[in-house]
Amino acid sequence: MKRFQKYRLPLPLTLLAAVLLAGCITLLALWCQPNALRVVLAHFKAQPLLIVLNAMPIGLLLLLFTCLFRNVFFGAALVNFGVCALSIANRIKLEVRDEPVFPRDFGLLKEVGSAMGAYDIHFPVGVIAVVVVTTLLLAALGIFIGCKPFPVKKLRGWLGSLLGAAASFAVLVVLILTVYASNDLYNSFRVTNAYYIPSVFNELGFPYCFCHQFTTYPVDKPEGFRRADAESWDAQETDSVPGKPVNVIMVMNEAFSDITDSPAFAFTAENDPLANFHALQADPHAVSGHVVVPGFAGGTANTEFDVLTGMQTNALSATTTSAMRVINRNLDSLFRVFNADGYRTSFFHPGNDWFYNRENVYRWFGAEKTVFIDQMADPVYKGTWVADEYLIGLIQDEFEETMASGESLFHFTTTIQNHMSYTTAKYGEGYDFPPVDLNISVSEDVETMLRVYTEGVRDADEMLGSLWDYFAARNEPVVLVYFGDHLPYLGDNQKGYAELGYTEQEGWAELTSFETPYVIWANDAAAEALDWENAVAALELPEQISASFLGAAVLELTGRGDDTAWFSFLNDLRREAPVVQKQSCLLSDGTLTQTADESLSAAIRQWRQWSYYKLRYKEIHG
Repeated sequence: MKRFQKYRLPLPLTLLAAVLLAGCITLLALWCQPNALRVVLAHFKAQPLLIVLNAMPIGLLLLLFTCLFRNVFFGAALVNFGVCALSIANRIKLEVRDEPVFPRDFGLLKEVGSAMGAYDIHFPVGVIAVVVVTTLLLAALGIFIGCKPFPVKKLRGWLGSLLGAAASFAVLVVLILTVYASNDLYNSFRVTNAYYIPSVFNELGFPYCFCHQFTTYPVDKPEGFRRADAESWDAQETDSVPGKPVNVIMVMNEAFSDITDSPAFAFTAENDPLANFHALQADPHAVSGHVVVPGFAGGTANTEFDVLTGMQTNALSATTTSAMRVINRNLDSLFRVFNADGYRTSFFHPGNDWFYNRENVYRWFGAEKTVFIDQMADPVYKGTWVADEYLIGLIQDEFEETMASGESLFHFTTTIQNHMSYTTAKYGEGYDFPPVDLNISVSEDVETMLRVYTEGVRDADEMLGSLWDYFAARNEPVVLVYFGDHLPYLGDNQKGYAELGYTEQEGWAELTSFETPYVIWANDAAAEALDWENAVAALELPEQISASFLGAAVLELTGRGDDTAWFSFLNDLRREAPVVQKQSCLLSDGTLTQTADESLSAAIRQWRQWSYYKLRYKEIHG
């Protein structure tokens, strides 16, 4: 019987076939996405570099497996199946969660398997069939068409195959760590909405964006981390007692600050933009100070993360990261503590649910109810953003509904009205901004920013005053927590702050530039339920605390400080070092230092290692 003769491609044709096959696999992977292929190709036509960036990793993977199998079609079959399967998974995840597939998802295969039953998943059967058939056809071609031996005799064996595969892999890794890691390159491409990650993936191409994500939103493994140690810390028993049955309302107001209290301003009691805040500070049932937040003039979601989880954004990585983007599993949070006590828990934000991936993140935080702009009826805008005034009614309605149901409420709202930029166009053409009284001279553009920003502060203060009046009149016990997420942006290179004299102040760079005001207030019913004076005295709150300690302090105030070992640890750490900000620590005696003693250093290391365990390993069901 005559032996079957396989046709063998010479090296030049093998390389040509690899290039053509890589292009075809790239097109098929893009076709698997939920958006029309013609739309993607239109973006690529306008920005041709995207063609190379999407095809390059696929081509290198194809070369890798071609070297190992010594057959370009077998290599193409495997790469086609793997890349397109990943692309289909991305399509399904976008449709289910409105979030793309990230490289870090490979570490969550167990969670993915258990979570699939919780979603109504519509598998794209036709797309899957095309991918499977294409893979089988490529494999069949590999049976009939092979590759001629490599021209260099010494490299024809397994040594040459391994060296070729290793070289392809090395080039791919270098490209991912350099070209694909470049934020400047990534941000240079035109997209419809740079903040909507699913749209960016669709427009720039899944292969390129997936490779870019290998080096974004990093979480560094802390030195000395041992999972067993963290598990033992987390499993510690605490001397918890039933929490006080008080309702807790937390409002984080966009860019809320007290910079207008600076001597540079000449406001009087008659035109004080923070009249309600100052009056509330003097209330016998209030405690106030400043929270030290993760970022300067931005990073709203990072402050949410720090306050609600007790972790620190700035400690997650040696490089800049986005806390909300590193989350991909259930986490301990204030929501879960109050859930365990039978509270109704909710989160409101008058922005899009995809921004900072809040729709998914707040589910992972344990919030039972989330309401975003698309679920808000007849929202009232001031300029381009939803007005603080509108949110007052939503919070009151949520409270009324909860009281009518006989439940207690833990609620968190993040506002948006006073978001930058602070230009005269912010509230529409012709808006009359009140003047800002100053004791110093500033440039015209800084004065404009101050007038626009201060108008937003007045509205934030009015919101606080309205909530104060409303809850003061209620018989149900309520604790109101009101604070800012970060200082406002007042020009490049901190121009506004420099002209106001802030940047010359001692401690500006280390702490003051990250400080926003907070106030915790209890109405009469809550003050009685909590034994206010003694409860506040027991908190031992200094004037400044890290945002990561604010939520834990609220838990302690309401009798829940020892409900979990985690929040109990945070309250103990706060008493030793009320502020931990990057390399600086503000000690309980007011000393600002960058050389903590061994005891404090050990506690901070434990905090970092415990946080890493929660982000990477701890399983929370429900």
